[in-house]
Amino acid sequence: MLLSIMQGLFKTKPKQNMQELIKKAQAGDKEVLNDLLFAHTQFAKKTASFICKRPIEEQDEEFSIALNGCHEAINAYNPSENTSFQTFAHLIIKRRIIDFIRKETIRNKKELLFDTDNNASEDTHFLLKQHAVTTYSEEQFTLSRQDELLKYSDLLSNFKLSFDELTKAAPKHKDARKTAFQIAQIIAESEELYTLLMKTKKLPLKEMEALVEVSRKTLERQRKYIIAVVLLLNSDFVYIKDYVKGEII
Repeated sequence: MLLSIMQGLFKTKPKQNMQELIKKAQAGDKEVLNDLLFAHTQFAKKTASFICKRPIEEQDEEFSIALNGCHEAINAYNPSENTSFQTFAHLIIKRRIIDFIRKETIRNKKELLFDTDNNASEDTHFLLKQHAVTTYSEEQFTLSRQDELLKYSDLLSNFKLSFDELTKAAPKHKDARKTAFQIAQIIAESEELYTLLMKTKKLPLKEMEALVEVSRKTLERQRKYIIAVVLLLNSDFVYIKDYVKGEII
């Protein structure tokens, strides 16, 4: 069973199997739940490392929080919301780690406030300085988002796209946007289609026509939007993903 789960993390075909396994875990199958958590161990570690901007090891508290976030995501995931499980889990983990960082920052500030022992003040200062290296302030969150926007803009420029164009190209109707997002998901989760897109810098229209019940004319009309969503889905831009949730995603 674990092998099938691992395959589901990297291939398009077993996606349905992954959703079925998540349903089993949600129904109380502890073996499936444990296998899913084990299969997502590296994903949890990578996500925590990206958010903390430093390597995260399994003995770190942030890793435990990330794994708990995966557990929470498995229990709460709803495939009908048209978001891949990893995208959903990524956002859950990010929120939990940010909550942890904020609580730790507040706790350390309180410790400093009530520390009246002059001999301990130097040690406290050192601990706070060490802790600050591994945590974010609100200003740092803003800077991180701005950095992501710059990188996303550069990525879009490789496809001769810009934020202004995306605003105009985004489908106005919710159903059309939902369909375009589903198409983008198919491309993002298919190694063959994604590679083709990145190589040619063009939407694989011929291949998509055979997979989706959407006319070529519609695919061409939504081309810019679909490409932009594909690039976002296969990125580590967690702040942008969270910011545009409900709009692009």
